[in-house]
Amino acid sequence: MSAKTRNALGREIPACIEGYGPTIPWTGLEGRRPAGRRRGRIFRPGGKSGKVLRSLEDAVAASGLQSGMTISFHHHLRNGDHVINAVLEVCARMGIRDLTLFPTALFPVHEPLLNHIRSGVIRKIMGSVNGALGRMISRGGMEAPVVLRSHGGRPRAIMSGEAPVDVAFIAAPAADRFGNLSGQTGKSACGPLGYARTDAEYADCVVGVTDNLLPGLLVPASISQVYTDFVVEIPSIGDPKGIVSGSTAVTKDPLHLMIARYAAGVIETSPLFREGISFQTGASGTALAVTSFMREAMLRRGIRGSFGLGGITGFFVNLLEEGLLTHLLDVQSFDAAAVESLARNPGHGEISADEYANPWNAGAAVNMLDVVVLGATEIDRNFNVNVNTESDGMLLHGIGGHQDTAAGAALTIVAQPLTRGRVPCVVENVHCVTTPGEAIDVLVTEYGATINPRRQDLLECIKEARDVPVVSMDELIEKALRISGPMDPLETEERIVAVLEWRDGSVLDVIRQVK
Repeated sequence: MSAKTRNALGREIPACIEGYGPTIPWTGLEGRRPAGRRRGRIFRPGGKSGKVLRSLEDAVAASGLQSGMTISFHHHLRNGDHVINAVLEVCARMGIRDLTLFPTALFPVHEPLLNHIRSGVIRKIMGSVNGALGRMISRGGMEAPVVLRSHGGRPRAIMSGEAPVDVAFIAAPAADRFGNLSGQTGKSACGPLGYARTDAEYADCVVGVTDNLLPGLLVPASISQVYTDFVVEIPSIGDPKGIVSGSTAVTKDPLHLMIARYAAGVIETSPLFREGISFQTGASGTALAVTSFMREAMLRRGIRGSFGLGGITGFFVNLLEEGLLTHLLDVQSFDAAAVESLARNPGHGEISADEYANPWNAGAAVNMLDVVVLGATEIDRNFNVNVNTESDGMLLHGIGGHQDTAAGAALTIVAQPLTRGRVPCVVENVHCVTTPGEAIDVLVTEYGATINPRRQDLLECIKEARDVPVVSMDELIEKALRISGPMDPLETEERIVAVLEWRDGSVLDVIRQVK
């Protein structure tokens, strides 16, 4: 059995995890610094013979994909994606096995992958899982643990050489025969291709998969022809209706509206609510309500912001078109309004996941953020946040940009109810740590704002404002316990089913198989 150590959060981390390898225990928000140089891709001159192939089978064969290699995909089509299932089905037919699947995220639409895990076509997954895949893995259905990385941690791992990609399959709503790829036009338009950019630049082979092969030149392109080795056209890369995330409408639930109003109140009373403010608020009904309340406050006080960041919705597009924001930096579009805006608004720009959140580059956008509003499934006494597992220990959510924005923003707010049903969301200790409490400044619930003791400056601001109640963490935990009653501890096996990395590649926590 491997020796164990406790990282700086007190989480027990084995020195080596079977199927993962030696671990680097987490030592702090900026505990691990980069050394050396970026990894480079191999030379693959294109020549004049053309890149367009007749079928996915031809593309897999031409890429040189073999058993045991790593293949990557993006998730811009989210629950409407058709490409991952199609490529894995081809791999199975061609007898390719033991693949490491390296998507930016998987969704319920990818349930057919269960068969490829059982048959040995897929041996390992590095990326977010949910739905039936998450439940299977939580119950020990894979031999190797899933590796969970943030939106910034993933490009960092690729560029540093910690997670090299052999073949990147990039779903492209538009492509030309030279290999230029875009997500902005076509029947499957999904907006930016920000999650695929690093894969395109660093994978040893890049295959563009499109259902919209243009007869002429594609300008502008999200991904240049200099990175794309082959292009293949298939009948459909996905259903763009599946990209919609969350409700895309402001919540009507009075409790969630109260939470949103308190969160907006915290932002307005902070010194950051000034001309040029930048923010990211997300796409849930509560997050959209926060955006709506902020809009009211900006109009009332005559404040104009600089940029909105991250997953972009129609609400952010409205702020741009009303002149309340000068720019949108879009790494993924969450609804059709955002997709359409990216194609027509000059102030709405596409950025890569590297530009968005890589902690080891020279200018991640998250470091320019004034305010971010995030969610959680659990938060504990020390403000540690869990977004990956539900109360039953099932692995049903990815990290997304949670770690990156929390670490980068000047003010990080977690907005969530005290309980969901009778299940407490504020607890003594979270089941697993996705984001350390050191990166969280304020928890907002229906009872008001709970300030991290590290941020006494915010406590003084909110007390002066008097329109947001202040409640201590002790009071919250007591209220949650009174509502829910004592909860039985979650029982798990010793076996590790997921390794949760901090954005710098150190191991923040491990998730064990549920009983």
